[in-house]
Amino acid sequence: MITFSQHFAFKPKLIECLKGYDRATFMADLLSGLTVGIVALPLAMAFAIASGVKPEAGIFTAIIAGFIISALGGSRVQIGGPTGAFIVIVYGIVAKYGLANLLICTFMAGCILLALGVLRLGVLIKFVPMPVVIGFTNGIAVLIFMSQIKDFLGLQTGPLPAEFFAQIHTLSSALYTIDWPTVATASASLLLLILWPKALNKRIPAPVAVLVLGGLAAAFLHLPVETIGSRFGGIPQTLPHFSAPDLSLEHLRDLVAPAITIALLGGIESLLCAVVADGMIKDKHDANQELIAQGIANIVVPFFGGIPATGAIARTSTNIRNGGRTPVAGMIHAVTLLIVILAAAPLAKHIPLACLSAILIIVAVHMGDWSQFKTMHRYSRGRMGTLLSTFVLTVVFDLTVAVEVGILSASLVLIRRLTQVTMVTRARHLDHDKLPAGVVIYEARGVLFFGAADTLEVLSRNRDYGTRVMILDLDYVIYMDSTAANALEGAYFDLQARGIQLLVCGAHQQPASLIRRSGLLDGMGRHQLPADRAAALEQARELTAPA
Repeated sequence: MITFSQHFAFKPKLIECLKGYDRATFMADLLSGLTVGIVALPLAMAFAIASGVKPEAGIFTAIIAGFIISALGGSRVQIGGPTGAFIVIVYGIVAKYGLANLLICTFMAGCILLALGVLRLGVLIKFVPMPVVIGFTNGIAVLIFMSQIKDFLGLQTGPLPAEFFAQIHTLSSALYTIDWPTVATASASLLLLILWPKALNKRIPAPVAVLVLGGLAAAFLHLPVETIGSRFGGIPQTLPHFSAPDLSLEHLRDLVAPAITIALLGGIESLLCAVVADGMIKDKHDANQELIAQGIANIVVPFFGGIPATGAIARTSTNIRNGGRTPVAGMIHAVTLLIVILAAAPLAKHIPLACLSAILIIVAVHMGDWSQFKTMHRYSRGRMGTLLSTFVLTVVFDLTVAVEVGILSASLVLIRRLTQVTMVTRARHLDHDKLPAGVVIYEARGVLFFGAADTLEVLSRNRDYGTRVMILDLDYVIYMDSTAANALEGAYFDLQARGIQLLVCGAHQQPASLIRRSGLLDGMGRHQLPADRAAALEQARELTAPA
């Protein structure tokens, strides 16, 4: 273990997994890594093209980031690389600021992820509510689907704009240019993707079959469709070259928001993927170590022309199903991709873009959790509103805005719910014969915070004639904030001015600590925080006893 400080320990999962590593485990990892590497090839190219960059950018990302994430990550089986979730944000950055600024933005996002991991803030990712995650995931799926209409139909139009309504206008204006050979190729690919794993062959991944058959058909039948070669000139048969991104201060400030979005999205997706993997292999990942690996990967890939990377759920599941149980499988997957590029890159130029569009449409359909829309009526209007607002804002406006509004909406719903379950009510003492005259008891329940601090006003509103001592029992209060402490202090001095002594009892550690730090105990004198209601009643008897 390499310890940088008493608060941070750098320990990749690989170190743990290599203890007792044997030949049988290596063979399982080898076979799984080879399979995942083949599956990753079409996805890496498709994600890159849909993001507005060359296909090799996706492949180099899968190779470099995939290797780093597996070697340094906190999960045994997670596979890293480009994913569909990044398509929308990456496409928008490329369209608005250019490729050079995308590389800078990816580097900045990597620094953010690395900082989150080093500071052990991986737990903060869990604070993003599930309705927000579902909302923007489904929204991204819709946008990925829309982005593939152009290549699926073979429309003759320039690059699609990043804005939703502008995309609709551009696509609808170009419908008259539909290319029917492209539609036929894309439709056949889509049908093959659906039927292949069900009725034809379960061992060979459907995307690989579509690429091979589509490429052969285009090469030997001379299909009049656009291919990787006709649009991009093919894929270079070389190792990725190191090149420092051109730093432009002109747009640096504008890139902060998208960089944060990439970091947040990458962190959420990678940790969600790790949780899914944990459930499949009965293991526990290290969230902070995973963020460190994600950060390092996204810092490194821009120097090789790569795009943002994170944990990929589909490839991780494929790894697990094929027997991968250690990070070695993920490292082999990256090496497999590199070997394929060095050996077979020239063949990729024959792959029709229509085949890749069909693959991405299937990815989009599987990516969304569409059942949530069917079951929304079972949940509260607050949850429904958060999910729908995040979904609509993701599709129509911007992912950054959608996440911000979604989290704000979920926070307001939570505040409202906490307010509804927080109350201060007059208690009925079980033994009325022993309740001293002039003594009343109130019980507080729930969370005394800024949204429910006004519930303490019931103490000041008490107008029972002859009340000399008021007991507030905090035994059922799990948390108190400074606003509630100020409200309690106000009630204390208000009651004191009316000759009523307030006794606060049953406070747990956090509320008790806050009450002490607020200075309220200074005015209470010797009647300071009785341990429970019985102790408070004993003090009340002393205070109400005849002089």
